[in-house]
Amino acid sequence: MDLTSYAELAVLLINSPDRLTGMDGLRSILEEGNRYRPGCRIMRSDLDALRDLREELVAVFETAALGDEQAVVDRLNSLLIQHPVQPQISGHDGERWHLHLTEGGRMADQYAVGAVMGLATIVTDLGVDRLGLCQAAPCRRAYLDTSSNRSRRYCSERCASRANVAAYRARKKVSGQ
Repeated sequence: MDLTSYAELAVLLINSPDRLTGMDGLRSILEEGNRYRPGCRIMRSDLDALRDLREELVAVFETAALGDEQAVVDRLNSLLIQHPVQPQISGHDGERWHLHLTEGGRMADQYAVGAVMGLATIVTDLGVDRLGLCQAAPCRRAYLDTSSNRSRRYCSERCASRANVAAYRARKKVSGQ
């Protein structure tokens, strides 16, 4: 089972603090992460729980950026205890039978289980250094480095381009051109 899409839920949550201000923003995050189903009941407690989860996930990525593998693992293990996985076999939308990590509980619980289990899988399969924070100042958005050569340093092409242009201009200024 490829859990990268679940790990992307963590990145989406970390990079969406401005959308965690109300129920409409929460609904848009859930829709973008393919976690919202029509008729799904979203409560204010889900918003509060995902705000708290976001803070925990930010700490995981910041710790990974510092290179402290043991602290990342400790944080993820703590989150795995708080959000236990309850896998279920599911079949929908004409797809073959496949596993979903959880179908029960509050919406926030379902989101948290996916995000945390996805990150745990990335860390155990690929390494802590695959959890990144954008190196384009002042961005600091989270990303997952799934490149084959572990070369990703920016959250987007836009930030990479902006950082490269800034570096080019700095070199030109130093050389006096």
